[in-house]
Amino acid sequence: MGFVGIIANPASGKDIRRVVSYATVVNNHEKVSIVRRVLLALYAYGVRRVEIMPDHFGIGVRALEGLRDRPQVQEMVSLIDMSFDGSADDSLHAAQHLRDGGAGCIVVLGGDGTCRVVAKQCGPVPLLPLSTGTNNVVPCFIEGTVAGAAAAYVAQHSNARFERLCRRHKRLLVHVNSEQVDQALVEVSLIATGFVGSRAIWDVSSLCQVFVSRAQPTAIGLASVVGMLRPVSPTDPCGACAVISADGREVIAPIAPGSFARVGVGEVYDLVPGVPYPVQDGRPAVLALDGEREIVLRDGDEVTVTLALDGPWIVDVEQTLLQAVQAGAFLR
Repeated sequence: MGFVGIIANPASGKDIRRVVSYATVVNNHEKVSIVRRVLLALYAYGVRRVEIMPDHFGIGVRALEGLRDRPQVQEMVSLIDMSFDGSADDSLHAAQHLRDGGAGCIVVLGGDGTCRVVAKQCGPVPLLPLSTGTNNVVPCFIEGTVAGAAAAYVAQHSNARFERLCRRHKRLLVHVNSEQVDQALVEVSLIATGFVGSRAIWDVSSLCQVFVSRAQPTAIGLASVVGMLRPVSPTDPCGACAVISADGREVIAPIAPGSFARVGVGEVYDLVPGVPYPVQDGRPAVLALDGEREIVLRDGDEVTVTLALDGPWIVDVEQTLLQAVQAGAFLR
C-alpha cells in the first residue's frame, strides 16, 4: 500500500490579484486547518503513513500541534527531510521525493501554479489538488475531509488502473530554440513586455496570444478568453489557440475573481497533440504559464508550444468515492 504525501504551498493565493480583484483569501491558518482535516480522514480510512513538505510557516507542524488529542494520527505523520527556501523549488523537490519514495497519492494545496510545479516531478503518482490559490482551473473546491477519504482509497489501490479513479491531464510543452524549457497544464500566454515584474497576470492590455489545453466558460483566468468562444473540455483530445487582435470579436472574460476584461480575439484554431505550434514574433516578450510570467524571450528566440496528452493523473474525487462505496470500502 502506498503512502500519502501532502504539499501545501504557503505562498499560494498571495499574488497581486488579491489586491486588484475580489478573490477569496485562503490564508495559511486555513491551510493548516485543511491539512488537519485531510490527516484525520486519511487515518480514519486506513492510511498509516503520511509525509508533508516542510515550509517556513510550518503548515504541517501546526496541523500536528492541533492534533495532540490524536496521538495515533501524529505518529503516522513525518515531515519530508529536505531543505527549503520558500521558492517554487520546494514543491518541486518535495514532489520528486514523494515520487521516488513510492507515494500512492499526493494531496496538493495551491492554485494552478503550484499544480504546474508539482506535475513536473510527480511522475505517475496521482495528484489530488485542493484549491487554495487565486485562479483555480486544475484544483477543485472540495472539503479536506472528503479529499482525505478519496486520497486514502487511491493510495490503498495504487496498483489499480488509474483510469478507474483518475483522469489524465493534458500538458503544454514550451520549446525555445528547439529545447524544451518548461510546461503548463492549462495555458501558455504571450505577453508583449520585456519584464517579468509582478508574476501574476491581471492586465490583458499586452496580451498577444493564448494557447490552452482546456478552456471552459466555468473557468477563471486567461484560458477564459478562449473558453468564451471555443470551449475545450479536460477530456477533449485537443487544445486551442487564440490570437489577440484589437479588430477581432470582443469577448468579456473573467480574468480574475470578480474582475472582467474586454479582449479582442482574432483567429482561433485547434491544437493537435504532438504538433509544435509557433509563438508569434515580437521580442522582447514574456511567456506566462498558467497565469504567471515565467519565461523571458529575447531577440531571435524561436518558440513553439506543443500539446501533449500524457500529463499528470488527477484524482476524480466523486468517481473514486463511488468506486469505494461499490467495493464496500467504508463498511466495518
